[in-house]
Amino acid sequence: MVPLSTLTPELARTLPGPSWLVERRVAAAAALERRALPSTDEEVWRYSRIADLELDDFAPVTGPVPSLPDAAVLPAGARAALDAVPERAAAVVVVDGAVVHVEHGDELRAGGVTVGRLAGAGAGAEALGAVTGEPADLFVAHNDAGTRDPVLIDVPAGTAVAGPVVVVSWVTADAVEVNDRLVVRVGEAAEVTVLDWQGSDDVSALCLPVVELDVAAAAHLRYLSVQERGPQVWQIASQVSRVGRDATLVSVQAALGGSYARCRADCRLVGRGATGNLSAIYFGERDQMLDFRTFQEHVAPDTTSNLLFKGAVSDTSQSVYTGLIKVDKAARGTNAFQTNRNLKLSDGAWAESVPNLEIENNDVRCSHASTVGPVDDDQRFYLESRGVPPEVAERLIVLGFFREVLDQFPVPQVAPLLRDRIDARLGRRARQEQES
Repeated sequence: MVPLSTLTPELARTLPGPSWLVERRVAAAAALERRALPSTDEEVWRYSRIADLELDDFAPVTGPVPSLPDAAVLPAGARAALDAVPERAAAVVVVDGAVVHVEHGDELRAGGVTVGRLAGAGAGAEALGAVTGEPADLFVAHNDAGTRDPVLIDVPAGTAVAGPVVVVSWVTADAVEVNDRLVVRVGEAAEVTVLDWQGSDDVSALCLPVVELDVAAAAHLRYLSVQERGPQVWQIASQVSRVGRDATLVSVQAALGGSYARCRADCRLVGRGATGNLSAIYFGERDQMLDFRTFQEHVAPDTTSNLLFKGAVSDTSQSVYTGLIKVDKAARGTNAFQTNRNLKLSDGAWAESVPNLEIENNDVRCSHASTVGPVDDDQRFYLESRGVPPEVAERLIVLGFFREVLDQFPVPQVAPLLRDRIDARLGRRARQEQES
């Protein structure tokens, strides 16, 4: 175990923000001194590439956050992400850990909806960390100590936001560590859709984003995360959600980027009748590794969770999925389902799938399933026997494989963009096979 020492209390104290946020960071940085890097000996880090991480290669971003009126020019990639969703209710752009652009209409402000810097919001102090609680791992703790300019989306009770709220997190600097933090609070019987787009220039960086999703009683939150970091980026992300009585969370992930990209998702169903629907698509190429760890925790009775993760790996890329359905003693009447499907498109690619159940109540309906395998020969034969060329047949099958999740995207206009990204990867693969 290697001691963690890159983010000291002294450095945390130099980061901007109100006194309560500075002191919170300093306390978190002091706690880091008692922690160490995780190891693959731990089940939750099994199969990962954590042993390859060199924290000394990355320096936390420091210095003041920019003044919003001076940040008119956005990185091209961030602007493209915004342009992909022109019909949006609000938007925030974060560059290298600092908010540089906010769109927040007068109608939303009049309705009490907060979108923007958490540090300047009245509810900021109570919102930050309310869902994560004690950090689940070292990297959430690291985010606590190093988050530079956290973002808050706060929708008051009874409010329905028309159109998605878009958050774009972009990295432009080389050899930096970025600790983005997004907190989404949805009040009782409120409703909102959030698109969280994570990208970067072609730089080497370590990204440690944390997302907190707090869904109050009878509320509805639809959350879509698109991860398209550059090929040199390491990302270790955490998404923690708390779903109240009769509330519904729909959380969808799309992961295509990064060198090593990991997301841990904890969905806690704490109110009777709560529902959590989790889904993801991912596609690895070259030597990428895409790593997912999910925890569906049923705390209250009559709760439902349904997970569907679908992925493909090509070239020498790797994917990992490990998931746990945990049913607490009081959670009678639980319905919980977990499915992970993987396509192995190249002999050198590798996928690991490990679903798990931990049930402490016998009045439940739970199931899990996982598969890892090549493209189905019968499907390929069917298409080829009708005159479809082999490389086209594979593309059609893979795109059809992902369609089940793409059709569930909370922001529908993003689905065709992701489909095009996947199609482009399949096209590159087909050309490589023809040339070899």
